[in-house]
Amino acid sequence: MIDKEKLYGYCAELGLEMSESQLLAFDSFSEWLADWNTKINLTAITSPDDILVKHFIDSLAVLYAAPLKEGSCFIDVGTGGGFPGLPLLIARPDLHGVLLDSTLKKLLFVDRVINGLEMQKRARTLHMRAEEAGIKLQLRGHFDYSVSRAVANLRELSEYCLPLTKIGGAFVSLKGSKADEELEEAKGAIKLLGGEVSEIRRLRLPDGSERSIIVISKVAPTPPKYPRTRAKMLKEPLK
Repeated sequence: MIDKEKLYGYCAELGLEMSESQLLAFDSFSEWLADWNTKINLTAITSPDDILVKHFIDSLAVLYAAPLKEGSCFIDVGTGGGFPGLPLLIARPDLHGVLLDSTLKKLLFVDRVINGLEMQKRARTLHMRAEEAGIKLQLRGHFDYSVSRAVANLRELSEYCLPLTKIGGAFVSLKGSKADEELEEAKGAIKLLGGEVSEIRRLRLPDGSERSIIVISKVAPTPPKYPRTRAKMLKEPLK
């Protein structure tokens, strides 16, 4: 379905080399995405070229900004149809991932891809709200990395993701044109939650759209009271 030569070339520009089997895995993923999207609303992005760029390459930008340590474990918070988590798992067979979302029907699709690509030993879905996951003892501070391409602003995402991240690990957030504005608003929250901005990488996708990948290192424990409920976050935003 997708143009595998384009995908190979775009990945090479990010410093990623894809094998034929990995290119085929992305192709299968795109076909399943298009098929399932006729039954449930997974994405508004449906053309093969848009899936390639706006889902696959956009997700792989995580690796452009933060070369995840070999054998590390990440959690994808608000994965939706599997982004950025599934592309990361395809591109890096050494990684282990938990793909979290509060919408079960989307996770059923993600499970379809995990099973179809035989990634069950290193990937699983988790049906839960992000603020609930952050207070679970078995999840809190468990992951080398938390990643998110979710639409929430960076201040809220930091409150969701930093509690899940190990000290010494990092939260990687994929953002668009308002990244600097969001980062300015989130600075106080990031520090309070035990984070420290370590890198911001800018990237222009093949379609011309701009991306900012913000890497927030986890340098101190997150206070036990966080994360709060989403209602509390919106009523009393961290400063």
